[in-house]
This record gives sequence, structure tokens and C-alpha cells, in this order.
Amino acid sequence: MRDTRVDAYIAKGQPFAQEILNHMRELMHLACPEVEETIKWGMPFFQLNGVILANMAGFKQHCSLGLWGAEMASILGGDGTSASGSMGSLGRIESLKDLPKDKVLLGYMKQAAGFVQSGERTKSLAPRTKPKAAKPPVEVPAELAAALKKNKAAAKVFADFSPSCKREYTEWIAEAKREETKTKRVAQAVEWIAEGKQRMWKYQNC
Repeated sequence: MRDTRVDAYIAKGQPFAQEILNHMRELMHLACPEVEETIKWGMPFFQLNGVILANMAGFKQHCSLGLWGAEMASILGGDGTSASGSMGSLGRIESLKDLPKDKVLLGYMKQAAGFVQSGERTKSLAPRTKPKAAKPPVEVPAELAAALKKNKAAAKVFADFSPSCKREYTEWIAEAKREETKTKRVAQAVEWIAEGKQRMWKYQNC
């Protein structure tokens, strides 16, 4: 369950950082023997069942430990030990004295693992933004719809196009300000569609 890349990361740190990182690492494995180590974004991470429990980092003058999950943020906040920003969950750690007592820190780590083991937490991060609203169905211009009815091959290909490919054609035609331009675009579109080509077939595939 240990990753040699984490060994290498710790070995490159300052002596004070090596002591802190090794200590936090041992506590994490004691709290959750099934925890797995990995390297993400250039720093050590601990995860369980693919869900991130914590990460730690060593800098020139301090270290940091982050306990992931909204549940842990609530617990740490209630205890008055939470920090924010690049300082992780416990603030700036310059020596072992800056860490909570082993019993307390071990408890936090066990709680973090417990939320995953119980199934209460199944993802590393909760969605930060609302899902994008689905785009409305593609409205085919009357001129294009009429032309497609006269060309069964083109109509079949167009029906199989993805919504984005359909939208490229419909918007191209709808943007035409002159009727003459629109007529030319409709004719060109039907020709390309019958050949199985998307609107931007010269440059990309849909």
C-alpha cells in the first residue's frame, strides 16, 4: 500500500519536513491499514477505494496536511482547528509540536476513513458548480427541412448526426441575412450532408 514515490518525495525534503511527513504518514497507515499512497499534483496523497482521504506536502519552512471531504471540514471547523488556503486543514506545520496530539490526529484520520468505509462519502470532491443546463433541441430552419424532405439520403444522414453537428448546420443557415445567401447555404448543406460530411468537415470531425 506504500508508494516508493512518496519515499522519494520525503527524502528530498528538509530534515524538519522529513520528520513531520514521516510522522503523519505513519499515523495515516495506523488509522487505516488499507489506505493507498499515490502522487498527485506533485505531492503525496492517501486514498481509500479510489476516494482521497488526505494529502500532505513539505515546503522550505513548513509542512501541511489536508483532510478531504465536507464532513471532515465540518468536524475540524467545530473543533476550531481548521485552516484554509494553502495551509491545508491544520494550518502551518513547522514542527511536530504544531500537530494535534497523536491520539487526536489519529482520530481525525480514522473519521476520514470511516466516512468512505461506510459509503457516506463516495467521491473525492463534491461538484463545485451546478451541471450545465441541457441545450434545447435543435430547431431546423424551414428551408433546410424542406430541402431534406426532397433528398432522402441527406435526410437519413442528418437524422443520424449528433445534436452538435446538426446545430452547426442550422446555425450556419439561420445566420444568413440575405435570402439568396440562405438559399445557397441550404443547397450546399444538403450536398455535404448527403455525402456524410459535417459542417466543418474540412477541419474537424464531429
